[in-house]
Amino acid sequence: MIRFDHVGKTYPDGTTAVEDFSLTVDSHASVVLVGTSGSGKTTLMRMVNRMVDPTSGRVLIDDEDVAAMDPVKLRRRIGYVMQASGLLPHRTVAENVATVPHLEGVSRRRSRSRALALLEMVGLDHKLGDRYPSQLSGGQQQRVGVARALAADPNILLMDEPFGAVDPIVRAELQKELLRLQSELGKTILFVTHDIDEAFLLGEKVVILKPGGVVAQEGTPSQILADPADDFVETFVGSGRGKRALHLEEVDGRQVVVDESGRPTGVLHAAPESRS
Repeated sequence: MIRFDHVGKTYPDGTTAVEDFSLTVDSHASVVLVGTSGSGKTTLMRMVNRMVDPTSGRVLIDDEDVAAMDPVKLRRRIGYVMQASGLLPHRTVAENVATVPHLEGVSRRRSRSRALALLEMVGLDHKLGDRYPSQLSGGQQQRVGVARALAADPNILLMDEPFGAVDPIVRAELQKELLRLQSELGKTILFVTHDIDEAFLLGEKVVILKPGGVVAQEGTPSQILADPADDFVETFVGSGRGKRALHLEEVDGRQVVVDESGRPTGVLHAAPESRS
């Protein structure tokens, strides 16, 4: 569990990135912080692994204040995936994935074996382990970044706009892959994005931020869409846009979901019967 307890961050030049922010991320949950530039979302996420220290308040992991933890040891027990993958160009893919286990004293043989298994877990051929990052596509590099973050089997995974630098098709594939991995592994995920559609797809809970880390609304995607807290949230999620204003039309005896402009977006099916 991650808990932000009235944290704030003001930089030496007087810029306030976060005013007063509180949030609990339950164990094994996936929570997304979403907002525009200046909303403090990345600053908040980096407080968890002490890449940024708050100027007020506390960040706790399982009720232990991270300020009392050694930052190097803390970062080694938390998976971290960033937008540009951050792979070391002079090391092979397998060596990149095995970085943290090797630093923790795991033998090269064992750490390499674990790295190759993780490559397959994230949808890559283990034969890519002997290539260098420059020999991979952007989407492949991001998959390697996810594998590296999982190498030490962390309970917490921090993801800082990890899919923002790839094309839409690859981004959709990576999002689908993350959902699959989360269903299998059940990590505690804190995900940062500026894309509300990505937030609604990946987050069990979504936190919409205004500038300064002010919480505009938090809740499940369904709760936010059904009842936006204010005009800011309604505009941000696009409740009034055609993409969100959907209705049903009957076509050849089937219920087709269309947007405000009349473009079809899907077909309505009856919910599957639950099995007792």
